[in-house]
Amino acid sequence: MNLRQSLFALALFLSPAVAFAHAGHDHSGLLAGLAHPVFGLDHLLAMLAVGLWAAQQTGAARWALPLTFVVSMLLGGLFGFAGMQIPLMETGIAGSVLAFGLLVAVAVRLPMSLSLGLTALFALTHGVAHGLELPALASPWGYAGGFVIATAALHASGYLMVRLLPQAAAPLVRLTGAASAVTGVWLLAG
Repeated sequence: MNLRQSLFALALFLSPAVAFAHAGHDHSGLLAGLAHPVFGLDHLLAMLAVGLWAAQQTGAARWALPLTFVVSMLLGGLFGFAGMQIPLMETGIAGSVLAFGLLVAVAVRLPMSLSLGLTALFALTHGVAHGLELPALASPWGYAGGFVIATAALHASGYLMVRLLPQAAAPLVRLTGAASAVTGVWLLAG
């Protein structure tokens, strides 16, 4: 699969999400949950970057990083459903865009415990934000299911982009990480 085909496949995968933006059609919350990570630039970039970074790793880190993100995010979502807020939540989310972007840009392999701890902390901030933004009349479980599915799909998309691209495209992946990091700086400044 070449770069153009990979990008086309990603665009095709994400395009049905546009239909999820219309409120009032789904009281289960599933569609709103699916849309939330995809249509928030900060969430989208961080979650894609986790997949990109995981694909740059070796061994168990390839599956442990995305799994840790999803589980920690779900836990954060439950905290958000309960109305719990965490200090500097938006700063943590913007910081995750910067941090994960930098990690992809330099293709760093940190010790597993540090990688998982950092991933869990950032995922918790994303999850609390998702939980606090539960739409009125939506089922929390349907909404949580939606944002978990969308997040896993974004991680998988980032992972597959790295794994399916030819090795010669590695600089493009690093450039993508750098662009994400720059966006993180912009989000922090804004």
